[in-house]
Amino acid sequence: MIFKAVGGGRPYPDHGRTRTRDWVDVPPRQVRLDELVTTKRTLDLETLLAEDSTFYGDLFAHVVEYEGTLYLEDGLHRAVRAALQQRPVLHARVLTIG
Repeated sequence: MIFKAVGGGRPYPDHGRTRTRDWVDVPPRQVRLDELVTTKRTLDLETLLAEDSTFYGDLFAHVVEYEGTLYLEDGLHRAVRAALQQRPVLHARVLTIG
């Protein structure tokens, strides 16, 4: 299994960071793919295969740590790419709440 679990939403409270620039003060770090719970059940294949999918927006995935669990909020395509390249980790901005 690539991820710890596949979720279908955000079980944590709203953190108010809705735009990419709201995340710039959260330092990136490495997280293991097998520790992540996704907040999306589906992935747009076009986004996954696009060569410039990270050209616009943040270079790092966005992860929310809530009650000891890491939720992949944004960057599912980056995580799947890392898995396809047999990389067990992903660089992500991890926001801890709660």
